[in-house]
Amino acid sequence: MMTFEEIGIEERLVKAVTDLGYVNPTPIQEKAIPVLLGGTTDFIGLAQTGTGKTAAFGIPLLSVINASEKHPQALVVCPTRELCMQIVNEIELFKKYMPAIQVIAVYGGTSIGMQIRDIKRGVQIVVATPGRLIDLIERKAINLEQIKYVVLDEADEMLNMGFQEDIEFILQNTPKRESTWLFSATMPAEIRRVSKKYMQSPVEVTVGKMNTANKSIDHQFYVTSAQHRYEALKRLIDFNPGIYGIIFTRTKADAQEIAERLTREGYDIDALHGDLTQGQRDKVMGEFREKTLQLLIATDVAARGIDVKDITHVINYELPDDIEVYTHRSGRTGRAGNTGICMSIVHSREIGRLRQIERIVQVPFHKLEIPTGKDVCRKQFFHFMDKLLQADVSHGDYETYVPMLAEKFADLSKEEILKRVAALEFDRFLKYYENAEDLNARDRAREPRERRPLASSGAAGAAGQGRDFRREPRTRETNGAGAGNGEYMRLFVNLGTKDGFYKASFLQFILDMSDLRKEVLGRIDMKEMNSWIEVDRNSANQMIQSIDGKKYKGRRIRMNDANSR
Repeated sequence: MMTFEEIGIEERLVKAVTDLGYVNPTPIQEKAIPVLLGGTTDFIGLAQTGTGKTAAFGIPLLSVINASEKHPQALVVCPTRELCMQIVNEIELFKKYMPAIQVIAVYGGTSIGMQIRDIKRGVQIVVATPGRLIDLIERKAINLEQIKYVVLDEADEMLNMGFQEDIEFILQNTPKRESTWLFSATMPAEIRRVSKKYMQSPVEVTVGKMNTANKSIDHQFYVTSAQHRYEALKRLIDFNPGIYGIIFTRTKADAQEIAERLTREGYDIDALHGDLTQGQRDKVMGEFREKTLQLLIATDVAARGIDVKDITHVINYELPDDIEVYTHRSGRTGRAGNTGICMSIVHSREIGRLRQIERIVQVPFHKLEIPTGKDVCRKQFFHFMDKLLQADVSHGDYETYVPMLAEKFADLSKEEILKRVAALEFDRFLKYYENAEDLNARDRAREPRERRPLASSGAAGAAGQGRDFRREPRTRETNGAGAGNGEYMRLFVNLGTKDGFYKASFLQFILDMSDLRKEVLGRIDMKEMNSWIEVDRNSANQMIQSIDGKKYKGRRIRMNDANSR
């Protein structure tokens, strides 16, 4: 195995990485650093998060920078403030014996005036988020014509966040750029197009297969009904008492609501979403990094660029629409040689989409049972016993109190004392889980593949916008094979395209909420603010009772017989 010394970096950098305890480069570092040390070759590096990409471009940048020139020579662009700060912190460690080279992080949410003053003092490497960098350019605080090296880190995430125009603007306006280095976990078509337009014969290196998931992560899924999703989440958290993880939701409303519910029930959790100010976001992230918070619940956009060590679990409260998003979510755990667990809570109708993700990321997904209430209590009990046995009693004058304790408990046996200790610790769990129901969707999970709806995948959803999904069940019922008697009730619901639905996603939503099968549905007529649904008369009341009065994105859903309005 190659060492950093053998890879060709200068002695001061070898000494710095040795001080950090690193001897052998990671695969992406071993392949990228020799190419980038020349400083004149465009480069594309494809590797998952947590594989050492910052060192892969940070060490070569420090090698090619001219320390005697006190102006920005290298520009590193990344999607979020957190990643921006992380990159600067790592480069600072690598340049330990190169004090003349200065690096600065510039990002939104803090004083731009102070950042401008820092740049004018003389820095060679600027690490920036796209929005703040554009602000600096417009204020003429940074001269792009002096930039020789441009690094695009987490390029796929920047494009997902809508920064494509900013990236192209930066590349168009760095005419003296000697090389462009692009690092990404995936290679969507937009990145391929940008690379062809702005890069000259780039050397492309892939570590692992594109879109594949980290092999050190155990991918698990649990099947439950839509109405039991929150209870399943709670039970999985309780079954893993040492969990330190991130829970992903689709919407910021879900993130906030679940965080508030879990907080009320005594869990150390907070939410990270787009409605937070930068100060609130920093506070939440600071508490999570310090492990004051055991859990963080986040939307995909809010979690971009988060890099926190030792995360044990990632939980998908709902599956993402895009497979690349699943790769990014799961990549938050199992980093830097550690193992991790990625759990997904799914409805039986999502099994098809889950299998599609499994095929593309090329790792096996393991179906596990949602633990019973007794399983949870047993797991918590053993965890408590381990904590009890490992408790450090060397600090503090506990010996002083032992005689008093012995006198106080003289009439109790050891077994009785242990029972009382257990009662204090487990009373809440035992009461809560005493009559806990089985949350596993057993019957639905065993349905034959051909009976499962296909509209839950992104491809089926896109296709569904151009045709009427409801005609097929009507035909089957006419032939005598339907779920009911062929008579429909027309229902009104105050959800429409303005709520972000198209026909396929709306179909999936109402079926998940009502726990009905698509065969009971007839025609769906969607408008901007409202929709009308034909439902088999025998199933209409179940749908109304399941959906009417519930909330979607903070708004109360109304559903009733359309003819009664």
